[in-house]
Amino acid sequence: MPRFTTVALVAGAALLVRRAVRSRMSTAPLWPLPALDTPVSGYGRGSTVPRKVTVTGRATPAEGVVELRLEGDGLPAWQPGAHVDLVLPSGLVRQYSLCGDPADPSSYTVATRLIEDGRGGSREVHEQLHEGAEIEIRGPRNRFPLVGSRAYVFVAGGIGITPVLPMVRAAEAAGADWRLVYCGRSRATMPYLEEIGRIGGGDRVTVVAEDESGFPELEFLGRLPVETAVYCCGPDALMDAVAAAMPEGRAPRLERFSAAAPAGGTAFEVELRRSGRTVTVAADQSVLSAVREELPGIMYSCQQGFCGTCQQRVLEGEIDHRDELLTDDERDGSMLICVSRCAGKRLVLDL
Repeated sequence: MPRFTTVALVAGAALLVRRAVRSRMSTAPLWPLPALDTPVSGYGRGSTVPRKVTVTGRATPAEGVVELRLEGDGLPAWQPGAHVDLVLPSGLVRQYSLCGDPADPSSYTVATRLIEDGRGGSREVHEQLHEGAEIEIRGPRNRFPLVGSRAYVFVAGGIGITPVLPMVRAAEAAGADWRLVYCGRSRATMPYLEEIGRIGGGDRVTVVAEDESGFPELEFLGRLPVETAVYCCGPDALMDAVAAAMPEGRAPRLERFSAAAPAGGTAFEVELRRSGRTVTVAADQSVLSAVREELPGIMYSCQQGFCGTCQQRVLEGEIDHRDELLTDDERDGSMLICVSRCAGKRLVLDL
């Protein structure tokens, strides 16, 4: 048989097969198959989409503290209390509160203290992010929003002044009654002291430097009018002291950027719907750890519930949220699998 004839017969047979398959598919009761949504992850949607920025300014507002000005195209608007994720050159992801001017659409300002015995993120910022450096950011996100109120009390400890500074500016601009208790090891280590003094005029701000006057007096928090909103950001010991000083039944609004002590849990099952697999999460194991045994390529970074990289959609089950990142809307149907768990016996993830 000539070669041309053979090729023609093969091509014709393939065409007939394709038509038959299409016919069967079009008449099948399950056709067309339902489309699956794009999975949620920290790299994939909304405020977590990476954006390129350039370091255009670097300053030292206090001993051991570096301030960075970040400029880029199309930076999203933000409100006091918001933070961004910095994707560092090494791949580490760290969160820093925005402490600049929300009215400036061209840049973000962040500041970080060098943590000598930390996990390496602050050292990388201090040693590698100089003017001209290009990095990725994700955000902004806001789990610490400033609510409308006629009166505020702000308590900040050290670098915890960064989310509070824009709040103080906003309260002053709104004509609200406000007071700030600003604590630190020494005045030299406390960033933005001079600016805070200018805003407060000297009578609204109480500076408590540990090497001068010890620890702050917080008993006044128990006598505040009910309409006064209390905000605190700083070391865990300070936030615990503020919470303890509040009247019974009232709680301050807190911002944490260090992992809370791990809470106990019970074992449960997680179905990975897309993969057709089910894993068991032990009482002392994270969902991320269990899932990675089946899906080793899953994305994650901080493993502490702060960066959002491991965010996944939950199709079924009750979530025990233990992160410090997701908004209330984002918690409705998704979770950070590095820290959050199941409040029942079973979760179904879109993985």
